[in-house]
Amino acid sequence: MTEYSGLLTDLYELTMAAGYFQTRFDGSATFELFVRHLPPHRNFIVAAGLEQALEYLEHVRFSPDEVDYLRRHRSFRHIHEEFFEYLARFRFTGDVWAMPEGTLAFPGEPLMRITAPVIEAQIMETYLLATLSYQTMVASKAARIVMAAQGRQIVDFSARRSHGGPASLLSARAAQIGGCRGTSNTLAGEVFGIETYGTQAHSWVMAHPDEAEAFSHFLDAFPEGSVLLVDTYNVHNAVKTIIRLNRKPGGIRLDSGDLTADSRWARRALDRAGWKDVRIFASGDMDEYKIAQVIRDGAAIDSFGVGTALGTPGDAPHVNLIYKLAEIEREGKVRQAAKFTRAKATYPGRKQVFRYSNARGEFAADKIALEDERPNGGEPLLIEVMRGGQRVAEPESINALRDRCMASLDRLPKRFRQTHRQAVYPVRYSERLTAMREKVRQRIRRFAVK
Repeated sequence: MTEYSGLLTDLYELTMAAGYFQTRFDGSATFELFVRHLPPHRNFIVAAGLEQALEYLEHVRFSPDEVDYLRRHRSFRHIHEEFFEYLARFRFTGDVWAMPEGTLAFPGEPLMRITAPVIEAQIMETYLLATLSYQTMVASKAARIVMAAQGRQIVDFSARRSHGGPASLLSARAAQIGGCRGTSNTLAGEVFGIETYGTQAHSWVMAHPDEAEAFSHFLDAFPEGSVLLVDTYNVHNAVKTIIRLNRKPGGIRLDSGDLTADSRWARRALDRAGWKDVRIFASGDMDEYKIAQVIRDGAAIDSFGVGTALGTPGDAPHVNLIYKLAEIEREGKVRQAAKFTRAKATYPGRKQVFRYSNARGEFAADKIALEDERPNGGEPLLIEVMRGGQRVAEPESINALRDRCMASLDRLPKRFRQTHRQAVYPVRYSERLTAMREKVRQRIRRFAVK
């Protein structure tokens, strides 16, 4: 199995693909990926994961062994050999429009729109949902944490809490898109060009006979910028020991206890020693709520490390993205598609999202419209990223993606940036799109009574 395997999909995607092929159901389908509802405590999500999605679309293949596996699979025992020959030469040839990573999004708005032969578009569903859902979840959580920190640096510590090695790389990447300024994940630093940070564990201190020797040995090995962990035994004694050694570190880290009281005491002690530029770093089950609280309490903390809450956020462990058919074209005829079941209704047609701003430059409202509409004053959010299975633009740097997210958050009205209160950002549908939906509804009703 490879990371670009066509088998990285739910079985029913492949059975539908085989059904389309064997019944000669040819057509070009447009699917859109969006979220119906925001997770609890969320006022927005941050689009992320597009880069990995496009990589997959460019490279997805079925190896000979994978094709043979499907030949032997009980679900395909009545499928003709021509389908397996088709899979052996399978390539994605479709067009993709998407919100650039770092864009703020709201319910109903397509993060991605795919137009491709129906078999190709169907097989891609599972991978695209998994990839965009996970990174969007992490980036959205990171943005909340960064807002709560009010300008203080946030470093991603999620590697050891993420669900496996590949997930740890993607969570580190998504955290940077959401505003983090570094990661503890060394491989993510190499792969994505992210600034990496590390201090020391309690085991380092405990392995030495006393803290003085532990700190001295670490400073011997890393004389520049070392961050020393001071809460293994007693914070006050550890800080006094460091000052007594007269070897100024780059910073100290608090990982437990009363962060507010200990950080304020440490700040005073360091300042009295003339070490006003020694930074105080805090970690230990941090999230946006704890960070906001210690800041309100007057903690003297310069930076925070956040792990579990980023890689596996307990308050919103998933972003429920969905992938729905919007239209299908067969033999030159286009038929719009929509669902009308209660709580799961969708809108038909290829869509574009337009964002409007007020006189102060703040985001004011969004409109979801048909792709060929041109509402006055709105900024279109979906851009063309792939044509005929090939990218049409170079990948963006992590810094550029982070800057887009931070600039967007700055333009979001304050009530939507609050982490402790939900507010509904105004999103409406265009008149043409609403009329098309009603037309599709009437068509379906006519067929239902025949």
